[in-house]
Amino acid sequence: MNRFVRRYLTPASALLSLGAAEGVQAQSGQMAPSDSSTEAQKAEALSKEGETSSESSQPEHIKVIGHPFNTLHATNRMGRMPQDVLHTAQTINVVPKELMQQQNSKSLDEALKNVPGVTSSVGEGAGGMNGDQFLIRGFPAQNDIYEDGLRDFGVYARDNFYYDSVNVIKGPSSQIFGNGTGGGAINVVTKSPLLSNFATADFTGGSGQYYRGTIDFNRRLDRTLAFRLQGMGNENNVVGRNYIYAHRWGIAPSLAAGLGTDTTVVFQLMHQSARGVPDFGVPAIKGIGPVTEHGLVPRTNWYGKDQDHDRTDDTLETIRLTHNFNKNLIFHNDLRFGEYERDFEASKADCKGRCAAAFLSGHPEKAQIGRGSAGGGRDPSGLGNIGGAPQPYKQWSWSFQNVASLEADFLTGFLRHQLVGGFDMEYVHDRRKQYTFTDMIPDANGLNPNPHVGHLNKVPGAAAPHNLVNLDGLGRKSDSTGYAFDAGIFIYDQIWFTRWLSVKGGFRWDRWQTAYNVTGGDPNEPNKHFPNTRNVINPTASLILTPTRWQTYYFTYSTATTPTGMYVTSGSLPIRPPGNQIAKPEKSTLYEVGSKISAFRDRLGFTLSLFRLEKSNAMTIDPATGQNISTSNSERNQGMEMSVSGIIMPGWNVTATYALYDPQTTKSDSASDIGKMIRYVPHNQATLWSVYEAFPGTAWNFAVGGGVTWRQKVWLDVPNTISVPANVDFDAVISHRFGKHWKLSLNGYNLANRLNYNSLFVNRVTPAPGRTFLGRLAMNY
Repeated sequence: MNRFVRRYLTPASALLSLGAAEGVQAQSGQMAPSDSSTEAQKAEALSKEGETSSESSQPEHIKVIGHPFNTLHATNRMGRMPQDVLHTAQTINVVPKELMQQQNSKSLDEALKNVPGVTSSVGEGAGGMNGDQFLIRGFPAQNDIYEDGLRDFGVYARDNFYYDSVNVIKGPSSQIFGNGTGGGAINVVTKSPLLSNFATADFTGGSGQYYRGTIDFNRRLDRTLAFRLQGMGNENNVVGRNYIYAHRWGIAPSLAAGLGTDTTVVFQLMHQSARGVPDFGVPAIKGIGPVTEHGLVPRTNWYGKDQDHDRTDDTLETIRLTHNFNKNLIFHNDLRFGEYERDFEASKADCKGRCAAAFLSGHPEKAQIGRGSAGGGRDPSGLGNIGGAPQPYKQWSWSFQNVASLEADFLTGFLRHQLVGGFDMEYVHDRRKQYTFTDMIPDANGLNPNPHVGHLNKVPGAAAPHNLVNLDGLGRKSDSTGYAFDAGIFIYDQIWFTRWLSVKGGFRWDRWQTAYNVTGGDPNEPNKHFPNTRNVINPTASLILTPTRWQTYYFTYSTATTPTGMYVTSGSLPIRPPGNQIAKPEKSTLYEVGSKISAFRDRLGFTLSLFRLEKSNAMTIDPATGQNISTSNSERNQGMEMSVSGIIMPGWNVTATYALYDPQTTKSDSASDIGKMIRYVPHNQATLWSVYEAFPGTAWNFAVGGGVTWRQKVWLDVPNTISVPANVDFDAVISHRFGKHWKLSLNGYNLANRLNYNSLFVNRVTPAPGRTFLGRLAMNY
């Protein structure tokens, strides 16, 4: 790499090479959260050395073993994004492993609570969806979850036992990731083998019969070869929610060859199995909002039935290759296979008509909440439904993706370039079998729901087709298959006119081929086949100012295209009723100006961005059937995001964010919806977390801290008739080290025991866990 580019950029490959050779301690997981004071001293010493050392080497040292809470120096671990967060012209929020350790985060969902603009929804889809269903800046991102830059097609609740960091790239990013990313992308950076020997283990226990254990074992096998094994077992109930539990286990072995050499290959496998009960929450109705408000019903009320279940088995196999031809030319090739299985059965909490009237009159004991809807209709007794949504189903899916990219740093006259180009191919196949019930599904009493409804006869949909959901344009069909194939070519170039002024531009061309087939079920309804092929180009352009290596100012324009029918594993249907034609893709456009500054010798990182995000052909959801429906609506979210993260002083870390949003529907077939707020997006949102370590290295050491997350009121429906009140969540931690190898900590969550709401849907919400305490004993050798 030429001296100029090396001075101002930090390629991921350079970070990984230095990490293997010099930054093992910082990346290995041995560095506990309370080691921040030690890291501060190291970084300060390196910063002083850098004043007399060459400019080409000093920044990389700080980025590898500097302050982990200053996430501006975090890598995205993608050949397509070779620069660190500081020098990437887009808002990127990073949740480092040190923050996840302090908070004792145990899942992707918990980690993302530190990121403003990310919310969860109770996904449903055609026949029922749950798992991780996220939105970024109000736009769906359940299909935009990546690990090390490769898409994870599964629909499951992800544990974070093998995560190194979670990076949220805000705004359309199709030039990087291809299809999707209308609101942004979630990229998990996983832990990889290192050239050191260590072993860590911890055990967590506490409220809600919570039991969890993890291991992380790393072994250097020779000069360039290392092996790592991570494992997890977890089982828990949910404080404040009756009958809900989650049991899961996972394992993630990996082998890295060629560490510290020009050619590095990493082999990774991850398997996670989970068994639990899905929680579709409580009804939300006009005039009240969630029925748990105003003391109408307890937050513990669960309106499901005792045979509801969610059983998932998910496996990812990954090979990542990096080859340095020379210091100016780097090749990456990442390959992944995925296999996903799911057995799902859930109950919705459907309340309208007389049920809603009973709540509005203050008599929840008279309310009858439907556990299903839109199926075979009401039972003659009037006490329940026959069949209906969400339909039980079994699902089998598999996928592969290969991304190859080449990074070239070169000169053309006085202009300096960093050129990235390559190709991306992905394929996913899904097969699903729908079931239904021949017995009546009893309604649940609004005040005292009883899940013990006895055994309900569940049969394949073909055996009782009239009890299936009648989906617009599809009918009552029992089986579906689908596939999606995307081939893309991308290229973009960053050109420096001076040491401080550069422009970046490029595009990605994609060709999508999808097919969705519905068969079986009602013999009077013909089987249907929906093929679709599209070509699309997504451009991007940025103007970047870097007065010093610690400052970046930018303007970015980027686009994204989200095709319907591409995400066959998530149940998204490719048609748009009425007319039942292939729906047009969603299109998103971002305009963003921002600044990123790493200050006080890299102790603190500051970010500020102003953005405008526009989307056309927005998707919506039918609250009765759960069917995803493409519309001609246009939406716009604009606002400001800011953050600060790092070390205030030795031993004292802080992470704080704030977001101000102005979300609106700008075009709609319904004139009354124009000007209304976008669903699930608050006007204001903020997070704060800070921990101070006192007397490090002494027998009386301790660390204490905590934080708050706040989200203003949000609307659940497009017309803005049902709202959910603000969330305010206070958490805290206290810990003590016993010598060099043992640590005991206690975390408290939702200390005020406030009634908050996590997952949101158009007509129901899921109450968040109540006050919870978890103790954790960690061992590190």
